[in-house]
Amino acid sequence: MAGRLVITGAGVVSALGCGKAASLEALTSCRSGIAPVKYLKGGPEGLPVGEVPLSNEEMAALAGVPLSMASNWPRTTLMSILALQEALEDASIGYPERHTLPSVKKSPVSVCLSEIPVIGGTTVGGMDVTERIYPRVSALHSCGASTDLAVEFLGGAKFATTLSTACSSATNAIIYGANLIRSGKFQCVVCGGSESLSAYHFHGFNSLMILDKEPCRPFDATRAGLNLGEGAAYLVLETEESALKRGVKPIAVLSGWGNACDAFHQTASSPDGEGAFLAMRKALEVAGLDVSAIDYINAHGTGTPNNDASESTAIRRIFGDNLPPVSSTKSFTGHTTSASGSIKAVFCLLALQHGFVPRQLNWSTPDPSCIVPQTEPLQKELRNILCNAFGFGGNDSSIIISAYDA
Repeated sequence: MAGRLVITGAGVVSALGCGKAASLEALTSCRSGIAPVKYLKGGPEGLPVGEVPLSNEEMAALAGVPLSMASNWPRTTLMSILALQEALEDASIGYPERHTLPSVKKSPVSVCLSEIPVIGGTTVGGMDVTERIYPRVSALHSCGASTDLAVEFLGGAKFATTLSTACSSATNAIIYGANLIRSGKFQCVVCGGSESLSAYHFHGFNSLMILDKEPCRPFDATRAGLNLGEGAAYLVLETEESALKRGVKPIAVLSGWGNACDAFHQTASSPDGEGAFLAMRKALEVAGLDVSAIDYINAHGTGTPNNDASESTAIRRIFGDNLPPVSSTKSFTGHTTSASGSIKAVFCLLALQHGFVPRQLNWSTPDPSCIVPQTEPLQKELRNILCNAFGFGGNDSSIIISAYDA
């Protein structure tokens, strides 16, 4: 299928708040959302996290979900609904009227959600609900159930499916959406991911000894691990022809994507960053771009000693000594695991639209094994942004988001 793949809508909720406006304010003012645990029960005490600053009840009210319905819904689903609502209304895609986010100005609807697919990404699904009712298991426990419930609440889609590849899940959902359009089967797809915090999350990562007791410091010599986070984000992808026919102005272009799996280890990244290297190289090939065209890299950058050194090696293999500005926005949100790729993609859209590079927070001490991130304010026109999301097992994915020229 010929033609460009454009992004016409985006929605996000994270530790920075609900909606793109809250994210933009936090990113430009360097306000991190990492703080002590407030809502999650049962996780290790005293560890900083990137929690969405809303209770389940507050999210349900904002999303227009009756509390009687939502009382036993996964937090993953509630966040999905909020992000989906903003993305759909952004792209003028209709769904049965439930609620309109105050920050969103609705445009005339030219297509309905029931006509297009939704591709989600998550890993823990409804684990938080199961933890509350254990030893019983929630009927919404599985990954797919969380996505399906959100889509069902919004009136249903052409079909909905869920990918689960750990921390690359949401990025792989975006890649899957792009491939569905390239196949010619669909003109428009909604794709992204959602992940809530759970005790399972905490104890699993704690057993790997990669949780930092302080705010995370990606690429810093003193880095000691990651801070867990939660959130959701979705993009609306469609052909340029479809967008223009609907009268919807594209926000940006999804110009490149790549996925690779080096299968080096169940949880550790390979020393040479082979999977990350292959994913970035493939994304550049699909986009038809030389490395010199990349204006900013939003790194996976978890803050663990292993990941940051491995990713730095892979980036140096691709870019040599001519590195564009690099930063990890996980110092703002924590590591939102399966949702991180789509949340970061929305942040990249904001950077592209408003001409700035998100600063690297908490960095102070160089590490020879790591790249030196962008720590100073930087306003500049951005044309092409590389966004990385790397998962356990070496399932690594990269996308390139580019400025849209009519």
